[in-house]
Amino acid sequence: MFESIISLIEQYDTIIIHRHSKPDGDALGSQIGLKKLIETNFPLKKVLCVGDDAGRYAFMQKDAPDMVTDEDYKGALAIILDTSARALISDERYALASATARIDHHIFCEKIAQIEVTDTAFESCCSLITALAAESGWTVTSEAAEALYTGMVTDSGRFRYDSTTPDTLRRAAFLLEAGIDAQDIYRNLYADDFSYIRLRASFVLKVKFTDNNVAYIYTTADEARECGVDTFTISRGMVGVMGEIRGVDIWVNFTETDKGVLCELRSSRYNINPIAVKYGGGGHEKASGATVADRETAMLMLADLDNLAEAYK
Repeated sequence: MFESIISLIEQYDTIIIHRHSKPDGDALGSQIGLKKLIETNFPLKKVLCVGDDAGRYAFMQKDAPDMVTDEDYKGALAIILDTSARALISDERYALASATARIDHHIFCEKIAQIEVTDTAFESCCSLITALAAESGWTVTSEAAEALYTGMVTDSGRFRYDSTTPDTLRRAAFLLEAGIDAQDIYRNLYADDFSYIRLRASFVLKVKFTDNNVAYIYTTADEARECGVDTFTISRGMVGVMGEIRGVDIWVNFTETDKGVLCELRSSRYNINPIAVKYGGGGHEKASGATVADRETAMLMLADLDNLAEAYK
């Protein structure tokens, strides 16, 4: 499965690793984990990571992203992780590289790289990187394992989502055997400042429901500014407040920005991905996203989600 990518890694002396913008734990974990794996198993290679700000996952980055020049891409291999579409890649300079490869677990949207390994059977990109390391017999340091385990935990919802399989848990055990402190990871992931807990509480009070019990939150641009936090915290960070409501199988969080309305779609039972794709987005069957032009379009999406919920009654 990974032979072609491993062959590229062996061929190139400089490897530059990309992931999607506004990273989550899986994007950062796979990027950091792969970097540490290559540095350990190919110590003569130059491995660089690029990307935008890590936001609330900054604790994962013991070092800041590398300073990478256009010159670095000459004769280099660019590896793109955890990204289903070109428009989502943080730093478009990957196209300057002599060779490109992608490793991803999202539903396929478009071909991005010359060599691609994509498999939706994996709950996370970190799980794919872990499988690559295990199958290759690579040495896995505690640093690499910590990053990869963190990404597996976040994208599997602490191993609660139905994308979690026996293989997921076997790969998690493989990483634990590298000597990581899982409790320290959980403390970093789930211990929140009181101000953030208050913010979550305020969003719980904003939840509304459609006729067919689709839960949704709509945050205007003015309301978002008043929150005093970044857009990612409001959009991706607050969608989860609706995930544990009894009787709600589909929920969506809308957030107005200067670039449009961010839409985070989730479901505990149904495939909402086609609706995200209809509006120019993508992702997974039960966790997808899109950006639409305005509130009117967002409400059309909500109506589609409501119709989906009605169809499954």
